[in-house]
Amino acid sequence: MISILIPTYNYNVFPLVEKLYNEISKAVISCDILVCDDASSIPFPENESIGKFENVSYIVSENNLGRTGVRQLLAEKARYDNLLFLDADVMPKSDNFISPYLKEIANDVVFGGITYQEQPPSKDMMLRWKYGRERETVSVAERIKQPYLSINSGCFMIKRKLFLRVSEKLQFKKYGLDNYFKELLRKENVTVHHFENPADHLGLESNEKFLQKALEAIDTTVYLEKEIRLADNVRPIQKSYLKLKRLGMTGLFSSFISVFKKRMERNFVSANPNLYWFDLYRLRYYIQLKNKKNA
Repeated sequence: MISILIPTYNYNVFPLVEKLYNEISKAVISCDILVCDDASSIPFPENESIGKFENVSYIVSENNLGRTGVRQLLAEKARYDNLLFLDADVMPKSDNFISPYLKEIANDVVFGGITYQEQPPSKDMMLRWKYGRERETVSVAERIKQPYLSINSGCFMIKRKLFLRVSEKLQFKKYGLDNYFKELLRKENVTVHHFENPADHLGLESNEKFLQKALEAIDTTVYLEKEIRLADNVRPIQKSYLKLKRLGMTGLFSSFISVFKKRMERNFVSANPNLYWFDLYRLRYYIQLKNKKNA
């Protein structure tokens, strides 16, 4: 009934697969697990041993396909019509994780939520952890208010035909395509069901890496706008920009934030990063890109 698809890159995915397999084997669930290593540069011998589990396949890509490409490959190889995508760095909070998804297969897209562990990480990963706790860990009631925007691609189920149809429009290597993916789902007017069945996001980037990726995601947003693939009022950052633009304040805002830029950057790598500053910092970068690219 369900194909569990797990892309991995430079990560030990064995504990996740073992946990999923233990549930599948005990509950006798019609399910297979496909893991694809996207040309990792760091070897994890443990990953190669997951093929010993029944109905578990381990594929190694010779070339780096990127997040979108490797998901496309997994979907094409999937046995079943319901695809449960899991990032390699998530871990189900419950030992009864897959069975609840079986009850929701009538829906086009199903999302059970993403959580972050309560114990704070080391200082150098605090920005990613705090952002995840405050922005990505969202109650079912809140998720339902914005059914498409609140999907986290690290853990969701989707119909195979729907995914392949939407994925065809995502075949270019850029970071931050999740927002475009969600917008394509909205345009398809698919049924999104939110329920309580979370997975912990364990993998945390360093503060510097997360900041870099956040800016790359903004680069992608501006690119998609220029290509007329994404409307200019989908993301909260776009809406903030439009408001400033209507007021004729984009230049003043950028100048003001520039004064505090270095101070903000020091804060982002501190033990107590300020997410409001993080939003302002990214908005300034978005304005700069819009001006530079005449977007």
